Amino acid sequence: MTIASFASPMSASAVAMVDAPARLHLGFLDPSASLGRRFASLGLVINGMSTQVSVSASECDAIEVPADCGNEVRERLARHLAALRTETGMLAPLHVVLHRSPPAHAGFGSGTQLALALGRAFSACHRLDLETRRIAALLARGGRSGVGIAGFDRGGLLLDGGPGVEGATPPLLARMAFPQAWRVLLVLDEQRDGLHGAEERVAMERLAPFPRELAAELCHQVLMRVLPGAMESDFEPFAEGVSTLQRLIGDYFAPAQGGSMYTSPAVERVLEWIRPRYCAGIGQSSWGPTGFAILPTAARAAEIIAAARAAGVVDPALRLVVVAGRNHGAQLDDRPSSPWGGCGSA
Repeated sequence: MTIASFASPMSASAVAMVDAPARLHLGFLDPSASLGRRFASLGLVINGMSTQVSVSASECDAIEVPADCGNEVRERLARHLAALRTETGMLAPLHVVLHRSPPAHAGFGSGTQLALALGRAFSACHRLDLETRRIAALLARGGRSGVGIAGFDRGGLLLDGGPGVEGATPPLLARMAFPQAWRVLLVLDEQRDGLHGAEERVAMERLAPFPRELAAELCHQVLMRVLPGAMESDFEPFAEGVSTLQRLIGDYFAPAQGGSMYTSPAVERVLEWIRPRYCAGIGQSSWGPTGFAILPTAARAAEIIAAARAAGVVDPALRLVVVAGRNHGAQLDDRPSSPWGGCGSA
């Protein structure tokens, strides 16, 4: 029996909107599977930079995206919609609108959030009960890292165990709330893209094996510095652990990024100016180009931005944004009377 057999028919006035959070990928723990299990990821869900998708009944299919997103995003939504229909048997015409999203290929996990937001909105519109992990598998997300999938459900600071048997979605090993006072300074170079698609796959294949002793060091940093630091709101060991993780994994990926742990030289200039002057968790999210500095307070973030600008290390093309951690997952609004307003956890 198909999923459609269990579903209630979609109301002509049904509208479902999902607000899905962005995440920062803070690093892999074991890219070469020195103990037989590859990758494992540390990630942080953040406020701001969210993806908002709505799905509603329509007389004919229509997909709308912001003008600056281009055909790539529209085509991706169309492919995901086709896969969802094939899986569920729900073929009624739909109006899909992407209201906003973070920059693509910038380190925010926008592809995963786009897929999951559409899947959750599609499911809600048809009164289905598709679990997030099932949507992710159906739409080919989570092949290496599971923090985007877990972040969609729960938010916070996340650690996954890497893909399991036959490429199963990575299991969530730890999740904790990110301290409310801490902030993340995002350094965005919107003139560059991080590696993605075929180029990313080729780059991964060409990297040398990751030494087992370095994988052990990364695990030690995460287990004994990063996670307890976040749990106890003890900023210094947390920041030192994140920076060490980023430096070690960044040096490993440097050959695929022009010899640096950063994709963008302009981002590198800002963050490497911050590093010796302030206690901060510094690095690049995924393939970048977005860099970050995790800081203990909003006041410290404002201080650093002012000082960096005064020192002349901030390229005019860069965008600096301060955000908080987000300790809850995606939000779903499927009330027919309201196009968007907020509310319960998806």
